[in-house]
Amino acid sequence: MSYQKVIIVGNVGKEPEMRHTPTGQAVTAFSVAVNESYTNKGGEKVKRTIWFRASAWGKLAEVCNVYVKKGMLVLVEGKMAADPDTGGPKIWTKSDGTSGSSFEITAMTVQFLSSKQHSEGSMVEAAQEAGGQVMPVSDEELPF
Repeated sequence: MSYQKVIIVGNVGKEPEMRHTPTGQAVTAFSVAVNESYTNKGGEKVKRTIWFRASAWGKLAEVCNVYVKKGMLVLVEGKMAADPDTGGPKIWTKSDGTSGSSFEITAMTVQFLSSKQHSEGSMVEAAQEAGGQVMPVSDEELPF
C-alpha cells in the first residue's frame, strides 16, 4: 500500500475558476504561491516562489469558488497530481518565451488562514455543507 499527502501554505495568485465536467461535477482551480526565503552561502538573502495549482472537486469546489479570493492566505492539503507526460510538474512556455512551471494538487482540505470579506460563521457553515474542512484560522493559531 502506498500513500501521499501534501500540505502547502501560501497566497492565492488569482481568482478561482470553476467549471463543470461533462457529468456535471464541479471543479474549481486556483493558484497558490508559496514564498520562501533563506540566506545563501555568500550571506545574501534569497527569496523564491514556488507555484502550485490546486483543484477542488464537488461541494468543496463550490465553497472554494465562493470564498477563495486573490491574495488570501490558505492552507491546502491534498495529493500531488503529476503531469502525465513528464511525471513531474506542469511546464509551459510563457508569452515572453521563458518557461513556467507549477505543481498540481488535488485538494482534499482548504483552510482559510486570512479573510477580510467573509465572516467566520458563514465559512464554517459552508464547510459543514461541503463535508470538507474549510475553516478560518487566525495568525496566533499557526504553529510556524
